[in-house]
Amino acid sequence: MKKLLAPRLLIVLCLLGLAVPAGAETLQLGDFSAGDLAGWEEKSFAGHTSYELVSDQGRRVLRAQSRQAASGLFKEVEIDLKKYQVLRWSWKVEGVLAKGDARAKGGDDYPARVYVVFPAFLFWNTRGINYIWANKLPQGQAVPNAFASQVIMLAVESGPAKAGQWVSEERNVYQDFKRLFGQEPPSLGAVAIMTDTDNTGGQATAYYGDITLSEP
Repeated sequence: MKKLLAPRLLIVLCLLGLAVPAGAETLQLGDFSAGDLAGWEEKSFAGHTSYELVSDQGRRVLRAQSRQAASGLFKEVEIDLKKYQVLRWSWKVEGVLAKGDARAKGGDDYPARVYVVFPAFLFWNTRGINYIWANKLPQGQAVPNAFASQVIMLAVESGPAKAGQWVSEERNVYQDFKRLFGQEPPSLGAVAIMTDTDNTGGQATAYYGDITLSEP
């Protein structure tokens, strides 16, 4: 059951030249445009999703290809969200999964997701937010993960309307955590990306640009 994320991954998560407000300090979490995967490790839950640096529209990005498989890339960090609140990235999907549904265990697959993890001393107190390109869940809605209720799935994009397009995203993780969990967030422990298709038995291809975290 991949969604009961392994302890190490729970102590764990892309945009091409996103503009950042003048004077805001920025942390480069995923520097894929520079061909840099330092610090990113793979965790397999069911088979192997292929992650590869490729050129797309003249830019270096990370491509993920999954066929009935689920593995993610994660990077351990230790970041104070009170200072660095704003997560930015860009992504592109070739399509969504017809059988995918964030509200059911059998549909718990996503063409693309970027997520943040907040570790706790007790494993079951670990929290996570998955920013997903949803298959059916309406954009803006959030539901507990079908396998782990302490992980929230938040639909940043939904459906196939924007498939084939690069889409830039920006989320205030600090505010999202307070709204979803009703408390101040602990330190951020990891960021991860994942394209998975093991529960639906489908296949998906997604592209991720650089990931940054900056001051508001």
